[in-house]
Amino acid sequence: MQRKGTVVNSVRSNTSVFDVVNQFIKHNIGAVLVMDGPELIGIVSERDVARNVVLENKTERETSVGEIMLREVVWVRPEQSLEQCMVLMTNNRVRHLPVMEGARVVGIVSIGDLVKALISEKEFVIEQLEGYITGRF
Repeated sequence: MQRKGTVVNSVRSNTSVFDVVNQFIKHNIGAVLVMDGPELIGIVSERDVARNVVLENKTERETSVGEIMLREVVWVRPEQSLEQCMVLMTNNRVRHLPVMEGARVVGIVSIGDLVKALISEKEFVIEQLEGYITGRF
């Protein structure tokens, strides 16, 4: 979250799927949180749109996010490790995790964010080892 920031895209449950897809495109994201005021009540992803609108032959303009959102949201706390987040994503078959402090949403991480962070960590370790081996450090 330190690299990504705390901007969270969210919608209300009565938002049309059409408007959500426009948000996906505009912000280059794959999911948005569904909020009722400050309360997290769901999440909707591109996968949800494909499975619950396109394949069900519904229309994007007439279907609301509340009809297709995932209501049982898997989330993490800011202090959880990258590895813990990846285990949660794998075990629950999700690609996005809201980050919560108490009942308040403070961010969202995607599988892409975690992979980038892990690669960065590994590159740092490799650089340190190379420096140690070559005597630069």
